[in-house]
Parts: sequence; structure tokens; C-alpha cells
Amino acid sequence: MNNLTPRKIAFIVSLVVSSILGGMVLFYNYYFFDLINIVVPSLVLITAFIVCYFIFQFTIEEFFYERIKVIYKTIYSLKAKESKSNQPVDLGKDIISEVNQEVINWAKDYNAEIEELKKNENYRREFLGNVSHELKTPIFNIQGYISTLLDGGLEDPNINIDYLKRAERSVERMISIVEDLQDISQLETGQLKLEVEPFDIVQLVREVFLGQEFLASHRKIKFRFNQEYQPIVVKADRSRIRQVLTNLVVNSVKYGKDNGDTVVRFYDMDENILIEVKDNGIGIAQTHLPRLFERFYRVDKSRSRDSGGTGLGLAIVKHIIEAHNQVINVRSAEGVGSTFSFTLKKAKKTD
Repeated sequence: MNNLTPRKIAFIVSLVVSSILGGMVLFYNYYFFDLINIVVPSLVLITAFIVCYFIFQFTIEEFFYERIKVIYKTIYSLKAKESKSNQPVDLGKDIISEVNQEVINWAKDYNAEIEELKKNENYRREFLGNVSHELKTPIFNIQGYISTLLDGGLEDPNINIDYLKRAERSVERMISIVEDLQDISQLETGQLKLEVEPFDIVQLVREVFLGQEFLASHRKIKFRFNQEYQPIVVKADRSRIRQVLTNLVVNSVKYGKDNGDTVVRFYDMDENILIEVKDNGIGIAQTHLPRLFERFYRVDKSRSRDSGGTGLGLAIVKHIIEAHNQVINVRSAEGVGSTFSFTLKKAKKTD
């Protein structure tokens, strides 16, 4: 039934109609004339079959089949525009089943597109709300500091410099948010060009450790490798990978435990190197992990805001790694700690 054509439909219908007429004639002769004569019913069956076949075939092709072809051409043309395909429309004999399958596929694609649009709309609404909320706090702070200074605080040496410094910190926070948003936008649109070069990833981690020692010293958190490593040369954008490592290391300090550890490991994955940044901090609940790399998503909003983050760091990290055509993952357990891992391409000796 899935491979019906106009000829097959006409054949089946004509056979049914002619069989009924032939049976009726045979019954009429037997009932009224007590004759069992199969010649006349056979002639009626054959004649009816031939007449019905051509009538039904003409009707189906003229009034239904041609219209189905128009619908199929329209569907195919619309799909071709979406895929920008220049392939000709193949109107085979099994046009009815093809149209049926095309309509089913189109309906699935349409429903999937609607769901994606709804998801994007929710994301857009949430994103705008988050941006406005993040910018509103430093703006209101600046407004309050300036109002206090204008109302006479400027002449008070006990508060004028202090309030100006607070206003400056709020301005720096706004600049940080805007710069992070710009980075994400450039990474998503491909405007930010990566300066790929071979470099020693082990040495880069040491530099990041050194740069964050002061931050870690406040909580007595130690930075270390799980073992001694020889130089490992990867091919990537050094400054951007430094940004990735810095973000992960800083997070390990912010959400680590006092007297804890931040450990970096390297694994040889054939053509790639897997880098892990592990801490033994407070950990992350499993429900938060799927959204951890979203813009402005915070596991603990109050604590994240107090620690000075913009909520964009992990989103930038994800985009930087994906810009290198690599992947980043996270695994975590509450009270145990978190491990962020990402891959980078190993440099070849010819690089």
C-alpha cells in the first residue's frame, strides 16, 4: 500500500468493480432464468474492467495525481531553498508515498524548529534579564556614591576618596561585564581570530599558578601538578588558553576549601592532550551541571556576586575551547570537589 501509483489504484478499483458487476450478472441469470452461464458474466467482467480502468486512471491522474505533483514540487522547492540545493526534483512513479514521507519529515522539522524558536526566545528573555540585573547593581552603586558626594560628601575627607574608589570599582565591574560580552559575541560570530602557535602547556600552567598565588594564599590553597611533567607542546592560541586556565584556577580558589588543593593533570589522548583542573572544594550539585556553561548562570548567586565574578567566565571558557574545535566537560560532587577537563591539539614536530 505504500507504493501505490495511479495505474495500480485504477487496476485495483477496476478489478473490484468489474468483479461485482460480473457476480451480479451471474446471480441474475441463475436466480431469474435458472441458468449457470459464465460467458456473459465473463464478457461483462472484462468489458467493465477495461472501461473502469481507463476511466479511473484518467480521473486519478488528471484530478488528483497532477495536483499531488504540484504539492510535492512546492514542498521540495521550499526545502531546496532552505538547504540551498540545486538538485532537480525527482518525480518518480511512487509519488504518493514520496509526498507522504516528505510531509511527515516536513512536519517533524517544523515542530523541531518551533521548539527551537521557543527555546531561543526563553533564552533571549532570560539573557536580557540577566544583563540588566548585572549592570543595574553597579549603576545604582555609582549613582548612590555620586549623590552622596554632591550632597556635601565631597567636602568630607573621611568619605570623599573612599566613595570615589568605590565608584571606580563599580565602573571597573561594568567594563568587565561589557568586555566579557564582547568576547563572547566575537567568539560566537567568528570575528575573533585565534593566533594559533605551538607552546608548552605545562609552562603556561606554571605561569597561571604564579599569577594566582596571592589569591590562593588568603585561603591557604596549594597549586600543584599530580606529578612532574616534561614539556608538552600543544598548538593553540596561547593568550586565550591562558584565559581559560586562569578562569578555572580562580574558580577552584573561590569555591575551594581552606587548606585545600588545586591539581592539574595531563593525559595523552593520541592526537590531543587532555588537561584537567581539579579541586577538593564545595562541589556542584548534579542539577546545575547541564547549565553551568550558560551566560550569567550561577550555582550560588549571592556568593558568586560577592566574589566579584561576572557570571560569564565559564561561558567564555566554553566558547574559546570550541573555537579551537575541542571540547570541555565538568564532573562534580557536592562536598567532594569539581574537575574541569578540556582537550587541545598536540603540536607536531613540523609545526
